[in-house]
Amino acid sequence: MGLDQTELARLEEIKKNEKKDIGLDTVIKKTLNYTVNEYLLNYPQANNPTGQNYTVGGYDVISIKVYEEPDLTRENVNISADGYISFPLIGQIKISNLTSSEIEKLISNKLAEGQYLLNAHVSVNVEKYQSKQYMVLGSVRKPGAYSLHAHERILNALSQAGGIESQQTGKMGMIVRTLNPNTEQEKKIVIRIDLKRILKEGGQLSNLFLMDKDLIYIPAAEHFYIIGEVKQPGAYSYLEDDITIIEAISNAGGFTKIAARNKTRIVRIENGLEKIIEIQVDKITKEGKKGKDVQIQPGDVIVVPESLF
Repeated sequence: MGLDQTELARLEEIKKNEKKDIGLDTVIKKTLNYTVNEYLLNYPQANNPTGQNYTVGGYDVISIKVYEEPDLTRENVNISADGYISFPLIGQIKISNLTSSEIEKLISNKLAEGQYLLNAHVSVNVEKYQSKQYMVLGSVRKPGAYSLHAHERILNALSQAGGIESQQTGKMGMIVRTLNPNTEQEKKIVIRIDLKRILKEGGQLSNLFLMDKDLIYIPAAEHFYIIGEVKQPGAYSYLEDDITIIEAISNAGGFTKIAARNKTRIVRIENGLEKIIEIQVDKITKEGKKGKDVQIQPGDVIVVPESLF
């Protein structure tokens, strides 16, 4: 065992204070995962603006303007729960799952069919988006459900949710997406998003269009742990790929006066097996052997024992 009973008890005490989304993490692990590149390779139309034109649904509100006949213009028309509106001369028409341009064409054709108005110039605008939603959960300032607007992307959603809690967030975000909703082919997939690329480097490829029922999840950062003779033992967020044992101990305030510096060890789990890495810190710091420094990985437990003399 890499940890004795006292060290295990200290580690468990530290872990009690961690925030975990265990239920959602379990769902994500059991669902087919894609990188952005893999997803776009399998679904090439997903980031095509033309293919993402908004289709209206129940409870949306639209305005309809007929240029040749101002008396037919209607503002703030409520779409019923089952997707219908009532329009003068035409009566009830179903418009759910149609884009604005498709509704314009439908009304124009219906007016022509009834011999009311030939070649009517119709304009339709969505005034309130209420039929489709997405959710943002995890390390954001305002988690919750939000109405999906036309051509909305991930960065829009993160802005709506007040931005991410950067000091508590890991390197990867994800979208849990429902494909073919309300059909026999309905299934969920997970698309993993590199947050650094999308937030700091302006990676437009990763800034995917949102879809109805998307769940955007920003997990809390993974942690490594330091127990024993350091000034500030505890859990530390793993925010960088290249943090080393010396940097980790420095983040914890350095060694105490009774630390057995050269008996420092890392307890690591690799492929389900426990691995012990023993580190003689003085050879790295005092003798300048930087090549002996060891990079920390998420989940590592750094143990600094007490010196016996």
